[in-house]
Amino acid sequence: MTLGKFWSAAYKSRLKMSIFCHGLLAVVLLAKVSEDILDRLDIFILSLQELYVPKPLLWEWCWLMSIPVAGVGLSALRKNNAASMKIYVSGTFMFGIVPVLAAAFLYFSEMSEYIQTKSNVTFWQGYPIAVLWYIFIVLAVQIHVFSLYFAIRLILAWQKVVTVRKAK
Repeated sequence: MTLGKFWSAAYKSRLKMSIFCHGLLAVVLLAKVSEDILDRLDIFILSLQELYVPKPLLWEWCWLMSIPVAGVGLSALRKNNAASMKIYVSGTFMFGIVPVLAAAFLYFSEMSEYIQTKSNVTFWQGYPIAVLWYIFIVLAVQIHVFSLYFAIRLILAWQKVVTVRKAK
């Protein structure tokens, strides 16, 4: 195995793990928005309604659009397809990073207020909502940044192979 193939395999494995972690975060957010989805379908589950889960905001729906984008990334991995991987990179930035940064901006004042006073903030089940969202935001940013790094490295490696093949 050449050094280039070694790094390509390593980045593919790491990107798969990042996409898996993205999937775990997606399950968490889908659990959060499930009450709203069921409500829109006129399906009422009393135990879910008694949790008083806050209604989803626009950034949450936008972030959920990153789930199909992850599927594009997995498909690109199987085929070593740089063009599909570029779609994954742009989609991850657009639907993964941008909504999460918007959420960080949205909850910044409430998080700052909680850090300073430990009061005057919105709580859910005894936990400050801003803190819960910042946990999600930090995890999502890390996962997406690593995913973007690994995907870009793979694109560069795959393009280098195509260039070498064309030169021969």
